[in-house]
Amino acid sequence: MCSPSASTSLASPSNLSHCNANDAARASYRRGKPMNIAAASAPQVNRALIAMIVIVATIGGFMFGYDSGVINGTQAGLESTFALSSLGTGFTVGAILIGSSVGAFMAGRLADNLGRRNVMMIAAVLFIISALAAGAATSATMFVLARIIGGLGIGAASVLAPVYISEVVPANVRGRLSSVQQIMIITGLTGAFVANWYLARVAGSSTAPFWLDYPAWRWMFWMQVIPAAIYLVTLFLIPESPRFLVLKGRYDEAEVVLTRLFGAVEAKRKVAEIRGSLSADAHRPKLSDLIDKASGKVRPIVWTGIGLAIFQQFVGINIVFYYGSVLWQSVGFSESDALLINILSGSLSIIACLLTVALVDKVGRKPLLLIGSAGMTVTLAIVGICFASGAIVEGSLHLSDRNGLIALIAANAYVVFFNLSWGPIMWVMLGEMFPTQIRGSGLAVAGFAQWFANFVISVSFPTMAISLGLSLTYGFYALSAFVSFFFVWKMVSETRGRELEDMLG
Repeated sequence: MCSPSASTSLASPSNLSHCNANDAARASYRRGKPMNIAAASAPQVNRALIAMIVIVATIGGFMFGYDSGVINGTQAGLESTFALSSLGTGFTVGAILIGSSVGAFMAGRLADNLGRRNVMMIAAVLFIISALAAGAATSATMFVLARIIGGLGIGAASVLAPVYISEVVPANVRGRLSSVQQIMIITGLTGAFVANWYLARVAGSSTAPFWLDYPAWRWMFWMQVIPAAIYLVTLFLIPESPRFLVLKGRYDEAEVVLTRLFGAVEAKRKVAEIRGSLSADAHRPKLSDLIDKASGKVRPIVWTGIGLAIFQQFVGINIVFYYGSVLWQSVGFSESDALLINILSGSLSIIACLLTVALVDKVGRKPLLLIGSAGMTVTLAIVGICFASGAIVEGSLHLSDRNGLIALIAANAYVVFFNLSWGPIMWVMLGEMFPTQIRGSGLAVAGFAQWFANFVISVSFPTMAISLGLSLTYGFYALSAFVSFFFVWKMVSETRGRELEDMLG
């Protein structure tokens, strides 16, 4: 709304009718039906600029997916080159998540100081360094350090792309455009799977010599340099977030960006609205803002963000993406077939994300989360039951043809349910649910929780699979999906169609 506290001129008698008309126009615009009246024109959305912003920002999501998924298919080379144990393999796979948790925690705070775009540029440079060093690693220690560096970039890109998008696009399409982040993550994962499969197929195996006599698994990492360089270059083409500029007191710059996005009239109104949304005692954002001054306790919205972040990982999705090749080989599939199954899972994920884009601003965030939790509970339970029916042959679990097919179908149905709901929606909500004053700090804490949970699940999987068996391990993921349903039911509030300035903490 037009806030007198945001701008004295807006409160003057001569501007009251203009203010009321604009409020009505903006309210109508939020519903996706701009008013056609002379007193107040609806925002003239620069669709081309918004499309470019979304595409460039979500290349970070592609890198997130590619850097996460490239490890799936390189494990045989890593184990033979560095003589890794099962625990060592788990730590090597999970090393990137150490950096990711730190990167996510630091990104929100850095973005409040340096800007969203500048921190994404830093992330792009980290991707390039990591790709070169991981492929050239001569020891497990060097490899782990390289992956931690890449993790710093992943953590930053994962939290900043959705919040950056949410800060520059209209509320009535914010969900679907923020969901593009998950599509790009899955596209990156699938791209890594395709590249790994192709390199292994051409070379003969992931450990066979390839170009310049380096084994194919090293080239799997070096291929990441190409999209990382594209990401870095294209970031120079998009503007800084106008909400960050207002937060830093750079009102004229914010108005210039908003004018490019929505036209001069809406730009002035939006700057005033953002300024008005900041509390009267607005100050430099800090972690202590997450504490409610009245109660002295952590704000409920922060616990909701942390819960969404943790449950997204405790349902076990990254076991499919990090260990899919090894997992399917362990139940009787060949290496080539296992890599092809990864591509199938990635392709189904993209289709599911496209469906989310079509539904998220119509159905809402909360209903999709509930559907996803219910669907994942059932499909994970089916996978666990199928694994329980398997027989141990020469130290490996083997399923019957029938149960192997059922497990494969259920696992891919699980991937669809995840990417229809928790995959994109968690990132959408983290980008939009926090009030302006605490958005950076809230993202820092929730992002850290997400990546730490990812690390715990990923590193623990090889040990859990050996000590508990695949059946009980997947039973744990099914239980987490079951509990997540009630968490959403109780704790999550719908954010569809609400302006970021209307979010309450």
